[in-house]
Amino acid sequence: MSDPLAQLQTRLGYTFRDPGLLERAVTHPSVAQDQPAAESNQRLEFLGDSVLQLMLTQALFELYPAEREGVLSTRRAALANGTFLAQLAREIGLDACLRLSASDDTLGTRHRVSALEDAFEALVGAVFVDGGLDEAKRVILPIYGSLAERLAVVESVANPKGRLQEIVQPIHGNEAIRYEVLGTTGVEHAREYEVAVYLLERQLGTGRGTSKKLAEEAAAREALRNL
Repeated sequence: MSDPLAQLQTRLGYTFRDPGLLERAVTHPSVAQDQPAAESNQRLEFLGDSVLQLMLTQALFELYPAEREGVLSTRRAALANGTFLAQLAREIGLDACLRLSASDDTLGTRHRVSALEDAFEALVGAVFVDGGLDEAKRVILPIYGSLAERLAVVESVANPKGRLQEIVQPIHGNEAIRYEVLGTTGVEHAREYEVAVYLLERQLGTGRGTSKKLAEEAAAREALRNL
C-alpha cells in the first residue's frame, strides 16, 4: 500500500524538504496518549491559522478591488471557518493521513470538523515553514480553486438572518429581532447601507452592504459570532 503522506504530497504538488514537518502537521494531540514524546500539530496549527488569514486577505483584496473592509472580512470568514476547512481537508484526503491515538481513532475523531480544521491549518503552517510564503500560496490557494465560485456556493446556502431567528425565537419570541438602518453612503446608484440588528433593545451586531438585505445579512452574521 502506498504511503498516505506520499499520496498527499502528490495531490498537493509539493514535496517537503523536511518530511518531519508534514508528519507533525497530521499528528493529532491524542497521539500523546500512546506516544508521550510525540509532538502534535498544535503549534503548526497556530502558525497556519495566521498564514491562511494573510493569504486569503491578499487574495480577496485583489479579487474584489471595490469592496469595503466589512464585506471582505465576511467573505474571508466564510472561507476560513471550521466547517469549510474541514471540507477542504476531506477533498485533499487529509482525513486519511491523520495520526490519532487508538482510542480516538475508534471514536471517529478522524472525521470530526475540529480535528480536520486543525490539521488543515497545521498543513498550511508546515508548508510555510518548509517553503516560505510564496510556496504556501502556490500549494494552498489552488485547493480552494476559484474563490468567487466557492463564495457563490457558500453565500447561496447561508441564511444568517434565519439562523439568528431560530436561536432567538424559542426564548424571546418572533418579534424580538429588529434591524435598523444606521446610515447610507455613496451616490444614489452606488449606495452602501449600514445596518444594526437588535435583540429587544440590545445591539448584537452591525453590517454593511450595497443593499439593505446584504447589510442586514452582514449584521446577522456578526450577531451570530457575538452570540
